[in-house]
Amino acid sequence: MGGKGVMMVAILCLWALSATSEAVTEEAPVKLLYKRHKNTAFSWLRNIFHDCAVESCDASLLLDSTRRELGEKEHDRSFGLRNFRYIEEIKEALERECPGVVSCSDILVLSAREGIEAVGGPYIPLKTGRRDGLKSRTDMLESYLPDHNESISVVLDKFKSIGIDTPGLVALLGSHSVGRTHCVKLVHRLYPEVDPSLNPDHVPHMLHKCPDSIPDPKAVQYVRNDRGTPMVLDNNYYRNILDNKGLLLVDHQLAHDKRTRPIVKKMAKDQAYFFKEFTRAIQILSENNPLTGSKGEIRKQCNLANKNH
Repeated sequence: MGGKGVMMVAILCLWALSATSEAVTEEAPVKLLYKRHKNTAFSWLRNIFHDCAVESCDASLLLDSTRRELGEKEHDRSFGLRNFRYIEEIKEALERECPGVVSCSDILVLSAREGIEAVGGPYIPLKTGRRDGLKSRTDMLESYLPDHNESISVVLDKFKSIGIDTPGLVALLGSHSVGRTHCVKLVHRLYPEVDPSLNPDHVPHMLHKCPDSIPDPKAVQYVRNDRGTPMVLDNNYYRNILDNKGLLLVDHQLAHDKRTRPIVKKMAKDQAYFFKEFTRAIQILSENNPLTGSKGEIRKQCNLANKNH
């Protein structure tokens, strides 16, 4: 990291001490990483959901498996999550300048914020001061994280349990505007027969990208969530799902369920409304049961609790 990068790390440490993130500017570590590795933005966006939706926004997602406990990132519900090493790079830079000050949970949340803005989304003011959890919450994943095949009713209920209402849920699923869906998550809509609810004009592309009915889970086979603007967080997702081009079952149901369809149609026409609800939902998610005060710890490494360091 060059002179500017080190200076911004120091500023970031001061930001942490004053509990404000306004000092995270263009040359902060997260943006330097995004410049080098564009796909990190998608990873950071997924991280905030997979961590904060499960009981607490405490960076438990980042913990490695131990002999006694499977880490959350190794669970089936975390399939496709990656780029954790970049979170560790940020942590290492911060520890060199101000050890024991900035938590991994704050890094996870603020990197998501920067990732959202980097792909064209809104700037989202977020609070800081979280502390890190001491253990993985793998046993809770299925209770909190919806499976890609679950009904929209189940998804709505799971989000409601953490304080996110229907417009917030519709907005959060708008994150499917960027990134990709692995073939293992969608082949049931293509094989043995094509789901008749899919737009027939979109099916050949999906079949081309996912030619096997039983994909190799280790192979990187996927379909871009949005062929039109795959690297931009925008409201094109809603137009796509209204046109039956959603890849996942939940995408299709979101566009056609009577509880969510009016909101989908409004977001398809009004990106400002989408961003407003998306901002509100991310703020609620980022403040889900954080550890503060004497609870938890400030990890030395994001993948290890201090007792295992």
